[in-house]
Amino acid sequence: MDTKQSLIKIVNGHVITPDGITRNGFVLVREGIIISVSDHELEMEGAVILDAGGKYISPGFIDIHVHGGGGYDFMDNTVEAFLEIAKIHARYGTTALFPTTLTGSAEDIIKTLRTYDEACPLNESGSEFMGVHLEGPYFSMNQRGAQDPQWIRDPDPVEYEYIISQSDSIKRWSAAPELKGAIPFARYLTSKGILPSLAHTDAIYEEVLEGFENGYTLATHLYSAMSGVTRRNAYRFAGAVESAFIIDDMDVEIIADGIHLPAPLLKLIFKIKGPGKIALITDAMRGAGMPPGESVIGNLQTGLKVIIEDGVSKMPDRKSFAGSVATTDRLVRTMIQMAGVSLTDAIRMMTMTPAVIMKIADRKGSLTKGKDADIVIFDEYINIHATMVKGKIVYRAPVR
Repeated sequence: MDTKQSLIKIVNGHVITPDGITRNGFVLVREGIIISVSDHELEMEGAVILDAGGKYISPGFIDIHVHGGGGYDFMDNTVEAFLEIAKIHARYGTTALFPTTLTGSAEDIIKTLRTYDEACPLNESGSEFMGVHLEGPYFSMNQRGAQDPQWIRDPDPVEYEYIISQSDSIKRWSAAPELKGAIPFARYLTSKGILPSLAHTDAIYEEVLEGFENGYTLATHLYSAMSGVTRRNAYRFAGAVESAFIIDDMDVEIIADGIHLPAPLLKLIFKIKGPGKIALITDAMRGAGMPPGESVIGNLQTGLKVIIEDGVSKMPDRKSFAGSVATTDRLVRTMIQMAGVSLTDAIRMMTMTPAVIMKIADRKGSLTKGKDADIVIFDEYINIHATMVKGKIVYRAPVR
């Protein structure tokens, strides 16, 4: 059902708005844009009726950190991979996403950027691409996690200026702020309108604060591959985790799959930062939406072998995680069931907060007149029944 150019009236649902939940509300969409959100029905001749069946009508989910899904990774560097990842995540409520790379050579990163630019105009059946998030290669070796160590290095202005010159699609770049050259790197990113994000870092508070003051205003997957309290010659130092809590204006993203972070930490993060400073992310690799078994993180030919089991991706020795297989519906469900947050707060962290962080809130993130008609319909268990991207239904659950 291609409804993008139609006048659509969504009825018989509970509308999640910035002000709360409107019971038995109505949403009107024309040519991919929301034109009205109301608590009473408006007569619109010729409108296509979409019956929400008494379910929730929500803003579309925004995933600002995702590597793959459905058996594909963005660093496979094929148009097919990009389009299939967009489709698989739309099934779980994601209407907008930021394709994310892994640490690699400059050539690999540029190839991914060029593939992104090729895939964008062809992406008509899945989550909308909003720009690229480069994760690495400027990381702390000690906090590399599942990132390939052969490519980890300090920021090199010759390299990163060249990479940025090759594409206008980079919107965010994650790096360790304590590295040599990381502060000039952040300043350069900021001058180009790219968000620096601290990640895979061994920084202490003083280094994080300097980074924050120079543009590192977002903490990539808080707690994961990140320093906590450390001791040096008997003295304790606050790490990156504590710094993210201390700096009130720092945004954080969390992998809320219920495995990377247990319930007490999810509750702690929410208690300290609140829904306006937390973005839920999948950090999903190619195993999202796939059965358990062996897999690969990164490029299918050159990436690292991993094992998918217990609802997460693990390194072969099972001593550490290697990305997640979460989908955005699972993140919302986890925050409600494990962290005890309200539905509206969970949805805010999956919609408006990431939109604000990535500076797309003028057109995404809430069911508001004038914004893109990115809409998800789900039941009380956050099972997705329909996903709409800019007025076009890209997924409908099978009728059982």
